Amino acid sequence: MKAILIAASLCLIAAEAHAISRYDPTRMSCGEVQARVAREGAVILRYRSPRNPNMTLYDRYVRSDRMCPMEQKSARAYVPSADARACPVRKCEPREDNRRFRRLWPMFPD
Repeated sequence: MKAILIAASLCLIAAEAHAISRYDPTRMSCGEVQARVAREGAVILRYRSPRNPNMTLYDRYVRSDRMCPMEQKSARAYVPSADARACPVRKCEPREDNRRFRRLWPMFPD
């Protein structure tokens, strides 16, 4: 029993925490923003709203579909950067056709 507890605690200590990084894209060039997303796979970008400067906008931006939950896909989005008003990146959005998750036959046919 003691050996199991020691082994379990060593596994927990050895496990690496994967925290998601947060960046302000308005302090980086568009190329830097895209490079960070590509390198890390997923990041949170926070920036001031262009319409309401008192409001901070943020979202999770990803490298590809593989970084999204199964029922979502990556779609093009734009964030402001130091050198561009609209820097193209990708973020997860719900799939338009959830055929994968539909039943194979209707439960109660008409």
